[in-house]
Amino acid sequence: MPLMGSLYIGNSGLQTSQNALNTTAHNISNAGTTGYVRQQVLLGTNIYNTINVNYKAVANQQIGLGVTYSKTRQVRDYFLDQTYRKESGRSAFYEVSYDALSEIENLLDEMNGESFQDSIKNLWTAVQELAKDPGSAVTQGLLIERSSEFLARAQSVYGGLCDYQSNLNLSVKQKVDTINNYARQIKELNDEIRYIECGGFERANDLRDVRNQLVDELAAMANITYTEEMDSSITIRLEDEDLVKRDVVYEIGLKEDPTTGFYTPFWIHNAKFTLNADGEKVYDIEGAEVFDLNRVISSDLNTDVGSLKSTLLARGDHRANFTDLSEDNYDRSVSQSVIMNVQAEFDQLIHNIATTMNQVIADNADPASGYLCDENGNPIQIFQKIASDGYRIDPATGNYAYVAEDENVNETLYTTTNLQINQKLLQQPTRLGFVKPDGKVDFTTMEQMKAAFTAESSVLNPNVKKKSSFVDYYGDLVSQVANSGYVYKNILSNQQETVDSTFAAREQVIGVSQDEELTNMVKFQNAYNAASRYINVIDEMLEHIINTLAI
Repeated sequence: MPLMGSLYIGNSGLQTSQNALNTTAHNISNAGTTGYVRQQVLLGTNIYNTINVNYKAVANQQIGLGVTYSKTRQVRDYFLDQTYRKESGRSAFYEVSYDALSEIENLLDEMNGESFQDSIKNLWTAVQELAKDPGSAVTQGLLIERSSEFLARAQSVYGGLCDYQSNLNLSVKQKVDTINNYARQIKELNDEIRYIECGGFERANDLRDVRNQLVDELAAMANITYTEEMDSSITIRLEDEDLVKRDVVYEIGLKEDPTTGFYTPFWIHNAKFTLNADGEKVYDIEGAEVFDLNRVISSDLNTDVGSLKSTLLARGDHRANFTDLSEDNYDRSVSQSVIMNVQAEFDQLIHNIATTMNQVIADNADPASGYLCDENGNPIQIFQKIASDGYRIDPATGNYAYVAEDENVNETLYTTTNLQINQKLLQQPTRLGFVKPDGKVDFTTMEQMKAAFTAESSVLNPNVKKKSSFVDYYGDLVSQVANSGYVYKNILSNQQETVDSTFAAREQVIGVSQDEELTNMVKFQNAYNAASRYINVIDEMLEHIINTLAI
């Protein structure tokens, strides 16, 4: 072998060993970097020079030109990536549901350090005390005071549920903004990676790490699928619609409900729009919604993936009240929303207590004598509507009846947010009297009210068969929330174990091992030293030959 050619062999050893050392050092320095995937240097033999072709020999006479640097590759497992991303999205779905139930449980169990259950018990105690002595000004005042306390705390609990619903609505906007931002970043990374790798000689591994980390984050928020194209760009589909396709981003828009302020994510490119007088686009999102929230939630159908969908389900689409518990409405719009479900069931309790107490008084009122009536001859109401009248005389029967209620107009309903305590009773509780015109104390009315409190006449929702009294209803509601939370906690715990085990298996493939990298560093350092020593030997031999010929 010519000595000058041998220098190329030594030089290739130096270069490839140096590249390998640089890659090893890069791995070690990024061992703690989130999303970093360890890199490996692939080495191969350089071309051979053929000196002689002998067909009778086993092989031709060839001279090798050393080692060559092939590429630096990432070490990944495609199937582990897919599994981890799918399971992390499913875990995020159940985490949102569990967190929502935990927050609801806190709101129901504890208000300013005192359980709402106490206000129900206090009201029940006041009814019992008044039943013992209906003519007492003290017990009448206690009933109004406890009723006021009960309503105030009820409105505080319901308001807390609505506030949390609003927080979830804000979270929807933030998640959609984040998804759009990630999509734009992935598109930019597609462009950069394609530009760097178009020659086929260099791999943009660090940029790929950033892109893969964004895909990990995206997978936790929504159900996605992805493919890497021949030009190194990645295509991502979210809920079976294109989100990123090479160098195009299909962004998600938000339609705000003018009544509730709730956001609905929709695909901008699929929605029709008109221009208003200001030139602003007004979108018709029918058929362009990102999520079909009417589909059954199931792991088999992959409909339980992504924190954004879970947030939308938990939030619901409106502020629920007792009318949403009708058989027609419940399964269609309320049952899958943990907040709306509790809102409706809680409002039903307040509605039933308020209307029942009012009805007992109305049933015993006598407009002829003015007993239990106001100055207009209408029955006295402990709980009044804020925005509309409560009772009227039915011309057909001459009896008192509720003013017709419209389920589509909350202002006509006896709902938690549309109730107030009779201001005149707050000022003068003795207006109740409970003393008939003949001077006899009215025990009958209060006994009826006691019976109404203990009668098992209410169910939590159409899917529950157990009937509860007013006293037990709230405890059943809290137990239902606690049981649902326990179920979600177990699902989340099992799901998290799956995510953790998948993550650990993936880390064994993509993670940086300090011991392994240090071993590689020693190996490549020795290879570098060997190549260097080889060049020194060739240099000494050339120097000897030149000096000898010169003599």
